[in-house]
Amino acid sequence: METIDQYRRFLKRRYFSPHTIKSYMNILSHFTAWLTIPLHETTKSDVGMYTDHLMRKKLTPKTVTCHLQTIRLFFDFLIDEGMKMTNPITRISIRLPKPLPRHLKDSDVERFLAVITGRRDKAMFMVMLRCGLRVEEVSRLTMNALDLKRNRLFVAHGKGDKDRVVYMSKDARSAIEAYLAIRPKAKGLFLVEKGPRTGTPISVRGIQKRIEYYARISGVNVSCHSLRHTFATELLNADADISTIQDLLGHTHITTTQRYCRVSNLKVQRDYYKAIERVLEKSQRDERPAVRSEEPEDEQDTHDFLWGG
Repeated sequence: METIDQYRRFLKRRYFSPHTIKSYMNILSHFTAWLTIPLHETTKSDVGMYTDHLMRKKLTPKTVTCHLQTIRLFFDFLIDEGMKMTNPITRISIRLPKPLPRHLKDSDVERFLAVITGRRDKAMFMVMLRCGLRVEEVSRLTMNALDLKRNRLFVAHGKGDKDRVVYMSKDARSAIEAYLAIRPKAKGLFLVEKGPRTGTPISVRGIQKRIEYYARISGVNVSCHSLRHTFATELLNADADISTIQDLLGHTHITTTQRYCRVSNLKVQRDYYKAIERVLEKSQRDERPAVRSEEPEDEQDTHDFLWGG
């Protein structure tokens, strides 16, 4: 459809990532294929029926919301381009669940890392666990991103097309150096090791398959994103400032980072006991009887006390 092609070019000029553009085009192609009327005749009722259609397909509330948001932006574009219509999607009111981020216990991390024997895989997952990178960011890392002298990585074009610098722990650096010792020369950092694509950068799905394999053999419920959550939670438990964690994770909004506070039980526990000790100390001070001077018991004693009798 010509209008979708125009929208694709618009997104490219706005420097949307190829992954985002592909996702938008897929959503819009499904919507326009379902629609039986011209785009400019679409009403709120039509959008409601399409929402029901998506829900019958057992899509999650988050996925349905993503579809509707994409379609709403598309209609905004068409209206800005001169299409005579009112956007049929003015508000999205689907209730979304708010699950807590899943992070790993120390024992789970040990079990997971213990089953990883390959140097590439160990380095990849240590970068997620110790540097907090997203799986897409790991797959796009290049040799130029490495700064081993300063123990840091440069993350180019992260989510929202933002660049940032992250830092490497000693164990993450050791894992990377061990991998570099056996890795063939190439521009990409983490490379495919088997098959016809050997030597090319490993894909997001390739990384996900590796962690799914290690999850099965270790018995640990782990994903690429749970390693990132674990990174953030451990920093918060170690009293890192939340704005620092925000910068390292590449979050645009501090509220996204604050979600980790809801699962950082160790910090909450520590803060609770520190505060409650102060409460108890104050309470005990308030309950102590005041030291008062002796008082005469009757009027005669009062007279003698005042006049020396």
